[in-house]
Amino acid sequence: MSTSILRLTPTLQTYDWGSRSVLHALLGLERDGGPLAELWMGAHPKGPSSASVDGGSSSSLADLIRADPVAMLGQRVLDEYGPRLPYLLKVLAADRALSLQVHPTPHLARAGFNRENREGVPHGSPERSFHDDQHKPEMVVAVSRFEGLSGFRRPVRILELLDGLRGDLAGRLRAALEGDLSARGIRTAFTLALHARTLPDVAADLRTTVADVRARLAAGSASPRADATVVALSEQHPGDPAALVSMMLNRVTLEPGESMFVPAGHVHAYLSGCAVEIMSSSDNVLRAGLTSKRVDVDSLLACVSYAPGPAARPSIRRLGATGASGRRDAPGAIGGLWEYRASISEFALVMGPVGGDVVSLPLGGPRIVLSLGGHLELGRSAGEDSSPGASGWAPLGVGESVFVPHVAGPLAVRGVGDVVVAYVP
Repeated sequence: MSTSILRLTPTLQTYDWGSRSVLHALLGLERDGGPLAELWMGAHPKGPSSASVDGGSSSSLADLIRADPVAMLGQRVLDEYGPRLPYLLKVLAADRALSLQVHPTPHLARAGFNRENREGVPHGSPERSFHDDQHKPEMVVAVSRFEGLSGFRRPVRILELLDGLRGDLAGRLRAALEGDLSARGIRTAFTLALHARTLPDVAADLRTTVADVRARLAAGSASPRADATVVALSEQHPGDPAALVSMMLNRVTLEPGESMFVPAGHVHAYLSGCAVEIMSSSDNVLRAGLTSKRVDVDSLLACVSYAPGPAARPSIRRLGATGASGRRDAPGAIGGLWEYRASISEFALVMGPVGGDVVSLPLGGPRIVLSLGGHLELGRSAGEDSSPGASGWAPLGVGESVFVPHVAGPLAVRGVGDVVVAYVP
């Protein structure tokens, strides 16, 4: 196995909610009026990156890993996850809301995948809910202002937002929560909302409720963000109860450098903005609404965590410093490279600006490095000669990404720009 850094060609996803400009600009592509939603860098079967050495012939990264897993992954990662890259790195750019969704736990992912296999649902079919047997915890770090929903609000707060709104569904949600101010009440209300999507009169009922929300917003709402979210989602997806469900969820705004973790079972939706996203290498998405894709209510309800609480945050540590900080303003306020770690073992991120020095990055295992801007170079060790033109350094242009195999050894970056490094902690 060569110790060379492998240049990646990411898989592009053109989902209809994607931005028509942000990722085009990052990759230097001409705008064609169509959406470009995600760049995938990894080895997931649905869209493995192709990899090459110095412009040579390309091969699937997944195939290269299977051909020599010890060199590509390292024995530690191979022993824990098998001959597969355990994470998938993305850049996401949304002009409209993604689906309201949840990701399964490991045992539910295996059970659902095996069940659909027994039922003969073809792989890749839009009728599948489980596309693989893996869980899919994920973490986002904002590149621009990034808006989203994640996790359930306290029942008392949900009732405050629903207060005074007309409509049968709104009334039924209030009744469920007034009868039980606990996670059980949230479960009852959420289940009512998901099953309401099939009722013949739900669209007219929601128009009444949304009209009240719109009027409240125009009159100077005490909760303008929550109300504006309902209005915006109802305009994007008319007649979908998920617009009203947004009142049950925490509304989250991330400024550049701020981050959020989405564990398995957390109901969430990303609304707008650009972010780096990393997750376990899975495409298991169980949808509750805000989508034209399959909504599998029964499978989704079995996976949901109903305990109310704020959106989850990863641990954040400035490289070269001691301790950790989950403060929202930490990365943006101080700058520099930051390490983002969630409470799972498949992935972590190093991300931020490089200011001219030679900076050592994670030592081993499979790493993907991405440039978000500036002029960067990669080398295998911070101890190498860092003078201009020195051998052993490879340029990394804006929007370019590389895979660094375990066998390549220590990694360093120099130059001036913004870098992202995905790795297995």
